[in-house]
Amino acid sequence: MLGKHSIFLIGPMGSGKTAVARCLARLLDYPFYDSDHEIEQRSGADIPLIFEREGETGFRRREREQIAELTARPRIVLATGGGAILDADNRRDLASRGWVVYLETSIAQQVERAGRTRHRPMLHGADPKARLEELMRVREPLYREIADMRTSTDRRRVRSVAERILQQYKAGLQRPAASASG
Repeated sequence: MLGKHSIFLIGPMGSGKTAVARCLARLLDYPFYDSDHEIEQRSGADIPLIFEREGETGFRRREREQIAELTARPRIVLATGGGAILDADNRRDLASRGWVVYLETSIAQQVERAGRTRHRPMLHGADPKARLEELMRVREPLYREIADMRTSTDRRRVRSVAERILQQYKAGLQRPAASASG
């Protein structure tokens, strides 16, 4: 972990990446970024509209550009989109440029958190539970592949998760690559 001063949060939609990253950034006094928000700011369109006009391929191209740019910044906390890890270049940049935390959450928790919004194009026209299970089958091995730390967010307060990450992060700064679960 030596030299990895940025923290990148990965995980499925509804795992709390944005809320935890925002809290963690405040605790560290680091700039906070959300890759989806940055894509919307740069394009002037929200993600559902990008999906509608450009499809998932167009969105993933924009996401790739944003991840490359954001991960190159020093000492930041970044919340990524749930599918950011699908791109091999994103996985490489995330793993090599920062400390990667996989926020794990159950399908039931994801349905509760993400299934109630229209802002999730990956869930449009689908049974949310079945679609989330399908996405996790593909994505979970990729989350695990690049994670330096894994922690569950199920039934946990945002600040509690952020403090746990901060504790492991600070411990990791003092020793070479360490992995933690919890």
